Amino acid sequence: MPDPSPESAAATVDLRGLNEPFAVIAFQGWNDAGNAASDTVQRLAEITDAKLGYEIDGEDFYDFQVNRPEVHLDDDGVRRLTWPVTQVKAGRLSDGRDVVLIDGYEPNMRWRQFCTLITSALESAGVRRVFLLGALLADTPHTRPIPVGQTANDPATAERLGLEMSTYEGPTGIVGVLGDALTRAGTEVVTLWAAVPHYVSRTPCPKATLALLSKLESTLDVPLDHGDLPELSRAWERGVDQLAESDDEIAEYVQTLEQQRDETELPEASGEAIAAEFERYLRRRES
Repeated sequence: MPDPSPESAAATVDLRGLNEPFAVIAFQGWNDAGNAASDTVQRLAEITDAKLGYEIDGEDFYDFQVNRPEVHLDDDGVRRLTWPVTQVKAGRLSDGRDVVLIDGYEPNMRWRQFCTLITSALESAGVRRVFLLGALLADTPHTRPIPVGQTANDPATAERLGLEMSTYEGPTGIVGVLGDALTRAGTEVVTLWAAVPHYVSRTPCPKATLALLSKLESTLDVPLDHGDLPELSRAWERGVDQLAESDDEIAEYVQTLEQQRDETELPEASGEAIAAEFERYLRRRES
């Protein structure tokens, strides 16, 4: 396991001896439309008061002409240089479980070596289940709930958790490659993908971040503080409404997507679904 950098050594936490740890991972870039996935991990870091375990140095994995270092001024007005890195943090949920959080830019090179490092680190931390987050641009209307697909990487995990197997075929990003490496290492992998309206170029997309966070909340069966995400989501939707109102073509396209979504979406308000949701609500009130 890599040693933490000297600059961050004071803020580090030991990733050994964690309580029932699982991991949530996201990467900025190709897999992260609207920054929805990476923003979800950052929200989880705030919710769980996560502390840095260590950083994976980007020297071997990033093309610095693509992911450039950044210069900023600190509180004393001194110029500081920040290099792209992947951070590994650990926090604790309200039910006592520990979560390992990993985020950074999608690497530009040496993906197999990069995935080996992360797989080894998670094994050392005792992580047996990993949630990989992603977000893609899709034909979905911004006025409806953001769809979040949830799949398992292997038949045994799918059967155990009641999930479907992923049927995607085609080009993949680091999320797909890392998921394959973790599955081969015997780790349970669950992948969550949020569908972000493709006609909205602005980032971030808080509505998609809220959708991912809510799906994790339901899957983990533990309350997660949504903070200002509901308010930010409503503001984002109002902004896109104004965009559509000023462009007849976009407005007509949105109406078409709404109609398609409403005609194909199956109702979810079955008796069992309502009962399960009510039970979760009662448990959250008691916590």
